[in-house]
Order: sequence, then C-alpha cells, then structure tokens
Amino acid sequence: MKESAPLRRSGIAYNLIAGGSVERIAALSDGIFGVAMTLLLLDLRVPGREAIASEAALGHALAALAPQLLVYLMSFLTLGIFWVGQQTQLNHLVRASRGFTWLHLGFLFPVTIVPFSTRLLAEFVTYRTALLAYWANIVVLGLMLYLSWVHATRASLIRDDFPPAAQAAVCRRILAAQALYAVGAALCFVSPYASIACIVLVQLQFVFAPRFLGLARL
Repeated sequence: MKESAPLRRSGIAYNLIAGGSVERIAALSDGIFGVAMTLLLLDLRVPGREAIASEAALGHALAALAPQLLVYLMSFLTLGIFWVGQQTQLNHLVRASRGFTWLHLGFLFPVTIVPFSTRLLAEFVTYRTALLAYWANIVVLGLMLYLSWVHATRASLIRDDFPPAAQAAVCRRILAAQALYAVGAALCFVSPYASIACIVLVQLQFVFAPRFLGLARL
C-alpha cells in the first residue's frame, strides 16, 4: 500500500526539525566522555594488602602497575584529544541536523569502547592484536569525527564567521593525527613498546603543539 501524501510530508517535516539542538548534543557528549574517563580509572587496582609485607614489596607492586598506568594515561589523552576535537566542532555550529546528530552518535559509540580496548591492551600489552584493536578504536573515532565535520560543512551548519581556511584546517588536523597514529600502530610489528611510545608522543604533540618543525600547525 502506497504511503499517503500527508504522511510523506509529515515525515519530511519531521526530518527537517529532528536533532537540531547543538546544546543537547554537547551535553550528551560531555556525559559520555566523563563516564568513559571514569571507567578507565576503575580498572586500576590497588595491590592486595595480604601480598604486601614491607615497603619494598609495595614498591615492587606499584612498579608492576607501571604498564597499566601508561596505557591509562594514553587512553586519557586519547579521550581528551577527541573531546577537544568534538568540542571545537560543536562550538562553531550555528545549528545541528538529523544527519549530523546521528553521525555524532556514531562518534560517541567508539568513545564508549575505549575503556574496553584500554583494558585489553593493559592485559596484553606485548600482543600485537591488542595494540591493533586499540588502534582500530582510534581509527573509528577519527573517521566518525571527520565525517561529522564534512557533513556539517556540506549542510551549511557552520557559523558564517568561521572562515573556509579554518574549516579545511579541521579536516587536515584529523587526517594528520590518523596518519601519525597509523605509524605508531605499524611499529607494533617492530616492538609493542615502541608502538606505545610513538602513540604517546603523537598524543603529547597534539596536547602541547610544540612550536618547532611546523608541528604547531597540525
């Protein structure tokens, strides 16, 4: 049975008004990022009291947690970088759209996966599969953030006072980050620790943007 014209018109009208609040998207994003960052910490465990009989034993137990702490730091930086990225996008939107809202929800999904991929890497830090799974999580985050911005530019959702050059810079930054993360992931075939160190260095670059070698422009 064919859909009646009034129903078709109502469906089109609904799609035009659905998901138009940037503020509600930002509120949901902040909540999900906050929960994901908190879940990272919950995976860290204090050494068991029954296994600690001296200062030296406590020191050794804390030293044994160093790989987990490093992976936790790496994931906290990952979430922080992507939170800043999505905040930058949302701050320059004049409005949202149904398509943008669903793309942004698609971006938030891999955010919720980060605690799992972090725990997997912390437990199997010397395994390439764990590193590649962690990197895949980052790839999906970057891909969805990129698609959200491309949709926003094509759907004219961006404020008029945000210049085209800056719009292109947002895309460039996402692509540059993903390329550098790919280099870090590839190093897992040389050494898992070299791979992790490279990823952390990439993250520190995007946190501090050092003003040498042109890196501040990334």
